[in-house]
Amino acid sequence: MPRVPPNPWDRQSPDWREKTLPAHFSLHLSPNRLDSLGAKPKQMVHRFHQKWVSASVRTCRNACIAFLLLSACSAASAGAAKLALPAETPAVLEKIYAFDIEAAVEAAKRMEVEHPEHPLGYLLEAEALWWKIWCTSTEFKYGMSDARHRPKFEADQRYFQLAAKASSLAEAQIKQHETAEMQFYAGMADATAARLYGLRGENRNTARSGVRGREHLLRAKTLDPSLADADMGLGLYNYYVDTLSAMARVLRFLMGIPGGSKQDGVRQLEHAIADGALTSELARFYLAMILHRYDQQYEKALAIIGPLAEKYPANPIFQLARGDLNAKLGRKEKALLCYRAAASLKIQDAECQAHVRELARVSIEALGGIATSSPH
Repeated sequence: MPRVPPNPWDRQSPDWREKTLPAHFSLHLSPNRLDSLGAKPKQMVHRFHQKWVSASVRTCRNACIAFLLLSACSAASAGAAKLALPAETPAVLEKIYAFDIEAAVEAAKRMEVEHPEHPLGYLLEAEALWWKIWCTSTEFKYGMSDARHRPKFEADQRYFQLAAKASSLAEAQIKQHETAEMQFYAGMADATAARLYGLRGENRNTARSGVRGREHLLRAKTLDPSLADADMGLGLYNYYVDTLSAMARVLRFLMGIPGGSKQDGVRQLEHAIADGALTSELARFYLAMILHRYDQQYEKALAIIGPLAEKYPANPIFQLARGDLNAKLGRKEKALLCYRAAASLKIQDAECQAHVRELARVSIEALGGIATSSPH
């Protein structure tokens, strides 16, 4: 694997791009292969290319979203090597899930000072920032609140700096002595960058970073197959790739891009929920979201995400997601309770709070209910 530059996501060199983007994920056919298809098939491939790029971005973004907090895992089975986690890790994660973003950022920064050579503190700070990004980027569409697009902001630079720092620390340690743990962190650093690139619609950067992250994660599993928590990230990849249309799968084969299995993806996510050390809650969230979005398995999705909303009632994202599922199931009163619970939360970030209240309002309107005035 090529050495990652100090700030890999700012590099635009075509030569470097070809080295870092593996042939099996190239978003194009070679000229010779295109010429052999004939004029009409060539036009079809070119038209599909743009659709495939968008689908690839969504796949990388959604799969990569799940990678980051794999850092919190320890052994999933007896005899497995545990990650050397700083003692503060569970407390930082608790603050993130509880949506205490400012406290989570400060705790992560203290971890960076106390463990300056460890990638985890930087990744956890980026993770805390990500939930704020998710909150302010979410829109209510197709009967569910989801983060679909975000413009570029100057404040994003801090997020990318954290990902680059974690990547450089992990790569430096891999160079000295390769371990599953550091391959794991290197993959999460790439995935951390990929998910924001995807949300911002930067297709090439998303694909490049996402593929590198997946390779690191697969390498970590090769070095330590007992890292069952990795099934969360791999499960999301398998699921999203298999959701492509029949035509997309044919052209994916022509392009040499590895496929996936939706069934394997669900199984892997369920495995992470059951056996993951500290990733079971994230696996719950993402499995519930994809079952809602793609499979319309509302009852199953609700049963999966329910425990998250109960355990972390201050997290508006969990409350909104549970409300959406109740609405799809025709349980209007329960949906209203969830939406109003989200709207009533006191969120530290004013922009996020205003956005959550607006999401709750439009969600209630979509139910045919009457949105009460915003609580104060």
